[in-house]
Amino acid sequence: EVQLVASGGGLVQAGGSLRLSCAASGFTFDDYAIGWFRQAPGKAREGVSCISSSDGSTYYADSVKGRFTISSDNAKNTVSLQMNSLKPEDTAVYYCAADRIDCSWYPVDYDYWGQGTQVTVSS
Repeated sequence: EVQLVASGGGLVQAGGSLRLSCAASGFTFDDYAIGWFRQAPGKAREGVSCISSSDGSTYYADSVKGRFTISSDNAKNTVSLQMNSLKPEDTAVYYCAADRIDCSWYPVDYDYWGQGTQVTVSS
């Protein structure tokens, strides 16, 4: 059974940090790019960051560049998203997803999705 389990969300004050984790199982982790998306109430799901399976390249949305860092631990089938200098506009449900082809900013391209973890940043 394919599973992507996102964890690490919570409530934090503006300027604070959180570390999200995405634990994968049920598929060949090394063959998939892993992306993080977020969705705020009333808004479309948007890509935040992605790490490529082919060469480990990382990608970030402009809104999070310099504040978020994505990393992968292939031995543990886990991808983490370190989020620093959080802002109220980062408040959303964060999802991790797996793409067999490569990183993409389009949710429709992803094959598997986790259940999401809530991140709330207070001002």
